[in-house]
Amino acid sequence: MKQPSYEEVTELIKENLFHVKHIIIVGSGKGGVGKSTVSANLAYTLAMDGNSVGILDADLNGPSLGKMTGIEGERVGPSINEKIQPIKKNGVKIISMSSFIDNPDNPVIWRGPMKGSVIRQFLGEVEWGELDYLVIDLPPGTGDEALTVAQSIPRADGIVIVTTPQDVALLDSRKAINFAKSLNLPVIGIIENMSGFICPKCGEKIDLFKTGGGLKASNEFKIDFLGSIPIDIRIMETCDAGESFIFKYGKSENGQAFFNIMKKIIEKLEIKFSKS
Repeated sequence: MKQPSYEEVTELIKENLFHVKHIIIVGSGKGGVGKSTVSANLAYTLAMDGNSVGILDADLNGPSLGKMTGIEGERVGPSINEKIQPIKKNGVKIISMSSFIDNPDNPVIWRGPMKGSVIRQFLGEVEWGELDYLVIDLPPGTGDEALTVAQSIPRADGIVIVTTPQDVALLDSRKAINFAKSLNLPVIGIIENMSGFICPKCGEKIDLFKTGGGLKASNEFKIDFLGSIPIDIRIMETCDAGESFIFKYGKSENGQAFFNIMKKIIEKLEIKFSKS
């Protein structure tokens, strides 16, 4: 059977994503900054705001979104009209490599071309249907998967950069920003995650890793600062349990931080489209 050409796959992706209004990529220059946590909760806030939402987990080696959203080990539905059916959880359509792995402890040992092929399948052969927002969670860094996503999507709205306040994280976030700019991918803004710690007993905020680094980076590159998210043990607990932090604790300080970030992103996209 003849394999489709790159151009044919690109056209298939374009057709498949035709009814997706907005595509938001979430990336970081390094691992360990909570990028997938931000991706999941951003998608949930968009869904709670009345939007139809999908999440694509592009981290094939470490598909943590499966665990965070509670679909780890759950298989996708049977193909319909040659389309892969995503899993729907909490009103959000989700596709992750974790739904295709028999044992979550088994590593995915693939070279770049194989990873690129699977990511293009997720973009072009998953039945996303009509969505207001598709959130794509990139793996850490600026390697093959990130490049495949950026070059395969015909009209991504842009990328949200997630960082933490430490200097080493900010150094890598600068690389992610320059990576996006080199591909003419708009940078929607930067989020500072793990920005201090809120004591669950007294409510006092403690600066474990400093604060303000994300704002400093946004000023340096003249991009929008979308907001900061303190460390909250409830975020870790809900992620480990495969539950939605936003659904359970949306009225908390961190819940409101996610909603404020979501509103800023929507405002930016509305301004962008009003000018186009």
